[in-house]
This record gives sequence, C-alpha cells and structure tokens, in this order.
Amino acid sequence: MKVRDMAIKKFQPRTPSLRHTRLLDYSELSDVAPLKSKTKGKHSTGGRNNRGRITAHYRGGGHKRRYREIDFKRAKFDGVPATVKSIEYDPNRTCFVAQVWYANGAKEYILAPHGLKEGDVVTSGPDAEPRVGNCLPLDKIPQGLTIHNVELQPGKGGQIARGAGAQCVLSGRVDDTWMAVQLPSGEIRRVHKTCRATIGQVSNLDHMNIAIGKAGRNRWLGRKPHNRGTSKNPVDHPHGGGNDRGGGGRQPVDAHGNLAKGPKTRRPKNPSNKMIIRKRRRKAKSK
Repeated sequence: MKVRDMAIKKFQPRTPSLRHTRLLDYSELSDVAPLKSKTKGKHSTGGRNNRGRITAHYRGGGHKRRYREIDFKRAKFDGVPATVKSIEYDPNRTCFVAQVWYANGAKEYILAPHGLKEGDVVTSGPDAEPRVGNCLPLDKIPQGLTIHNVELQPGKGGQIARGAGAQCVLSGRVDDTWMAVQLPSGEIRRVHKTCRATIGQVSNLDHMNIAIGKAGRNRWLGRKPHNRGTSKNPVDHPHGGGNDRGGGGRQPVDAHGNLAKGPKTRRPKNPSNKMIIRKRRRKAKSK
C-alpha cells in the first residue's frame, strides 16, 4: 500500500529500502506510446570510447532506452499553432516532454514547461505571445520573465536550463545587440538578442525530492558504485597500488591526473568567458 503526498509517493516500510524511498507519481502523465517517427534506438557505451577505453567512469548496465528527438530550436514552424497532445516521461532526461501536433500536420517533441497541459496551444516566432510554452527571440520577451531552453548562439538550439526545475531570468538589455540573462547558477551572461528561449520553468519540479531508497535503483539507471582511487590498481588510477592502505603519496588527483581538491578548472582564454557579466562565485563585499 502506498501513501500519496502531492507528486511524491511514499511507501509503507515493509522492507528497509522502502522505509526511505520517495519516488515520483507519474499518474498525471499521459499513458501513450512514444511517437514512433520521433524515436530511435540508443546504444549504451558503458563509459567507453571508440578504442574500448573507459573515459567516463562508473557507468554501465541499466535499462534499455529509446531516444526521443527533441526540437530544441523551435524554428521550423514559426507562427503555426501547435496543440499539446500529451505530456510524457522521457528516460533520457530529468524533465518531462510534450508531444505537440502542429496545424500543418507536423508532430514534434518539446521540453514540457511547468504548468503546460494537454490541449494547450503553443507557438513560436517573434510574433508569439509571451505565454508559458511559447518560444521567442530574447528581445521580444518582457524583462523579468522566467525562461528556459536558452540558446547561446542564434539558430543552434537551446543549451541552457533544460533539466528538471531549471529556469533563467531575463535580467534586461545590455545594448542594442546583447541581452542579460541570469543563469540558474546565479551567473549573469550576455546573450545575443536573436537567440531564442521558451517562456516558463522546466517541468518536474519534484525531481529534487526523490530518494532512491536502494543502490539497485541506481544500477537500473546505468550508474555503478564509486570507489576510491587508493583501492584501485596503478594502471587504473594515479593513487592506485601500494601495500595495505596506501595514502597515494601525492596531491589528490582524479583518474586523469588533474588536481581534485579545489583548484580552478575553467580555462582563462575560453571565448565564452567574455560573455560573463557577473560570475557565479563573485566575492562578497567586505564591510
């Protein structure tokens, strides 16, 4: 027997893992099959590259998935209204996706913003209204609105604020060409005015309240246990090897030899740095 509290499911503690398990209640999602024309097979890499070497550690296994092709650009059918047919679960991302049918017969998947429902109508383009689910250029969006799926380069598609509950805020206008956007981290960045963004906050706000309850649930997601570098062999980690429980004998590093305890990792000559107006880790003013 399960006890429901809002969108999070709680379970009676019949096993040790169920005592602390908190899962999402998907009863509000549409119970339909994925759109076949917009899905394709997805191969699992197990964290290996084309040479078979592990490049992303602690990955492997997990349930088989089918990839949903998401329209991050929202520029194909400007001015054509689209009706939301269903709000669906997507195993490849933390938020939900919306299946939309355009008036011209096209069907697409888009990221579902919080509050979007079946039967709602969404549009895109410079003449669209600034309502939840509509996609507009930044210079057509009123200042102070919450946005997501923000482009960094015009026409490339949304890259910022795509995860569950993520949101940016359009802070204002820098000049005739650039807009100021506050990112979820608190960083304020200038973005070209023709870059597009979608109005609203990304769906699935309760994702942060999930408690997996047992290690096996992470294995279903394709995540393997983390273990220390000192417990590995020298071929696998710079801290590996040694008799008994060796301390590593060097500054703490990751598996690739990069310092792991707090040094800055952002490259100073990254062209993207020029777009930052206020850093996310700005120093507090001393009184």
